[in-house]
Amino acid sequence: MKKILFITGTRADFGKLKALIRTTEDSGLFEPYIYVTGMHLLATFGYTYYEVLKERYKNTYVAFGTSVTQDMAGNLGTAVNMLTGYVQHIPPDMIIVHGDRTDALAGAIVGAFNNICVAHIEGGEVSGTIDESTRHAVSKFAHLHLVCNESAKTRLIQMGEEPDRIFILGSPDIDIMLSDKLPTLAEARKRYDIHFDKYAILIYHPVTTEADNLGKDIACILSAAQKSGQNYIVVYPNNDFGFEQILNAYKELPGDNRFRVIPSLRFEHFLTLLKNADFIIGNSSAGIREACIYGIPSIDIGSRQKGRYSDEIMKNIQHVDCGEEAILRAVSGVDACRVKGSYYGDGHSAERFMNIITTPRLWNLQLQKQFVDLGLPETEPR
Repeated sequence: MKKILFITGTRADFGKLKALIRTTEDSGLFEPYIYVTGMHLLATFGYTYYEVLKERYKNTYVAFGTSVTQDMAGNLGTAVNMLTGYVQHIPPDMIIVHGDRTDALAGAIVGAFNNICVAHIEGGEVSGTIDESTRHAVSKFAHLHLVCNESAKTRLIQMGEEPDRIFILGSPDIDIMLSDKLPTLAEARKRYDIHFDKYAILIYHPVTTEADNLGKDIACILSAAQKSGQNYIVVYPNNDFGFEQILNAYKELPGDNRFRVIPSLRFEHFLTLLKNADFIIGNSSAGIREACIYGIPSIDIGSRQKGRYSDEIMKNIQHVDCGEEAILRAVSGVDACRVKGSYYGDGHSAERFMNIITTPRLWNLQLQKQFVDLGLPETEPR
């Protein structure tokens, strides 16, 4: 059987990969391996590698020796080193990476440099900060693209990717979102000691290209949250540069039981809490992608998700700059934004994934890619 290596570095990408890993393992046609690294290994964020181990996949490797710091360039070098050794030990026939994190870039580099087919999930999308550059770099190293929609496919073609290497998969986490296997709200509240019935979810990540403003921005957001009179489930940010400023601000929140700060949530429990929230606020992609599936109002603050959505298509989102008055106005207007959408998929990604990877032609694609020129005029040689 062909070996397929899935790389997960965060709680978020694991949520995207779970349905694909399970359907691959259950098929009996492939031998999946799961490589666990990155944020999963950090105590500050709840040692989320335990959540991967709880799934009891047959082949799971936790890269405990990996060093994860706020130095993103250093993390990339360490991740490439560690993963190279593991890949040489297996070796896999395909490496699957997701999104725009350092771990995905490491997987794409290691695969491409070792002549291993790399499949990239959710390429061709745009976002703010350094993440967008990382995502596009992963796409250029990848040999196959499993995208969410036609817009992402079009962008990859603009980037010179061959159309027959691009497959519309949809966002795989929607399979779990629309399943009947989520915990109940009572179970989620009990697991995370949440005492209030009505609440919003707040997730705010560092914007690495605007690090100088981070302290002021998170103070503004928390001040608005306190003045709003709402209850909040506050989830830790990712570990990008500056995250400690956000955590320090959370430590200063008043102990009035209106804020429940949690380092990390199991993906299914997060979905249940999101599905029942009054709204989600911050700059997490969950406010862009997952919130629209459930029709949960989203308040998107700042530039991190800039260009990732259209106001005309995704009517559940209000975009605001980081100002207290603007945030409070958006909070007062959430009830008008309870609009569902299916811009990123329909819940059948795992089925499509199996159809794609069982296609013989897929395994015969040349690893040497060619840049596809979009009819640009030829220039005279210098």
